[in-house]
Amino acid sequence: MLNHQAFAFQPSAIEAVILSHAHIDHCGLLPKLVSSGFTGKVWCTSPTRDLLAFMLPDAGRIQENDTARRNRRPDRAGEQPLEPIFTERDGTKAALRACDIPLETWFEPVPGIRARLWNAAHILGSVSVELAVGGLRLLFSGDLGPEHKAFYPDPAAPAGFDHVICESTYGDHTHKQATIRQRRTLLQGEIRQAMALGGNLIIPVFALERTQELLLDIASLLNAGRLPRMPVYIDSPLAGRATEVFGRYADGLEDMGRGKIFDHPSFHYIESSTDSIALNAASGAIILAASGMCEGGRIRHHLRHNLARADSTILFVGFQAAGTLGRTILDGAKRVRMWGRSIVVQARVRQINSYAGHADRDGLIGWIENRHPITGSLFLTHGEAGTIESLRAELVARGAARSIMSPDIGDCYHLARGGAAARRAS
Repeated sequence: MLNHQAFAFQPSAIEAVILSHAHIDHCGLLPKLVSSGFTGKVWCTSPTRDLLAFMLPDAGRIQENDTARRNRRPDRAGEQPLEPIFTERDGTKAALRACDIPLETWFEPVPGIRARLWNAAHILGSVSVELAVGGLRLLFSGDLGPEHKAFYPDPAAPAGFDHVICESTYGDHTHKQATIRQRRTLLQGEIRQAMALGGNLIIPVFALERTQELLLDIASLLNAGRLPRMPVYIDSPLAGRATEVFGRYADGLEDMGRGKIFDHPSFHYIESSTDSIALNAASGAIILAASGMCEGGRIRHHLRHNLARADSTILFVGFQAAGTLGRTILDGAKRVRMWGRSIVVQARVRQINSYAGHADRDGLIGWIENRHPITGSLFLTHGEAGTIESLRAELVARGAARSIMSPDIGDCYHLARGGAAARRAS
């Protein structure tokens, strides 16, 4: 419910926003900020700017549709209608406030504050943010990608800061490392086994980044002759638009190899619901559809038509949170409920764990140590409480900073100069 609450500050008093990347958990309240009075610039990279142009209006459209659906529920009869957090129009207005800046270039978002953006290798356009203000040097990690991630060089930033704010998503977990070559070999095996059964291979995906990573790997396998030609359907208009943005920046991406990638002749981008419904009769196809945890979107329709097919395969390539439909299927449920119906699960259920989008525990520790010396405080954010505490204990043992803190929502701190630790404001 936090997203519905009024901001704890006056949005019209904010002069500028610096945005790390275009994932909705980072940019999704920009439309609300704008509709509440913010009139400044949103500084970001050019890929992030391009992604915001459709991500934010789409998020607003979802808000409006979800709110309208909830207001129609019989159990809300006679109650005050709910209002969406923001609208599609708010999303469009917020996207127009984006102002792009190159990596590693000093700029002044507001007078007296200097900033630089550094590659974070998490998704297209993602950055860490360096600030120089009032004699202090600060660094905000944003979300950090793992080493050797497809498309990007490893995360980068300078060293020697007063205070660092770092994400902790996988602070208690170490990934089983796999090279891009090894990952493609795993994917090749899963695709060959699925196609040998004669049914479809259904892959739940997130529209931004995970879809494009899979398309890169599938196209590379096709171009190398390691897979026979087969139809690959990308059934997500949002994923299609995100892929168009990747295409604009393809010349600057790594690991692209030779041959067509995003415009491969085997790839078919599905826009209309009519064309999506037509896939219900498909066999021998790869279908990528959102959402990644099967909680909404067109993937649920493909699951409805393929879960009961013993010749089809459901392949999970991303984290499935507890309580989601994706997690229920992955945990081996024999039946699942969708739209009030019980559906038997006879399809093969498989998983590949080699598409992590975040740095793991070792990656986070390595990134932090490469920022040394941190003479003041290290703040750990963007993680579950237990995860942050696990990472904090290890960093304390390593002497990573004078003090290591895990702030709560609403906490305020005085940031000191001269190597002093941050102090919590009363």
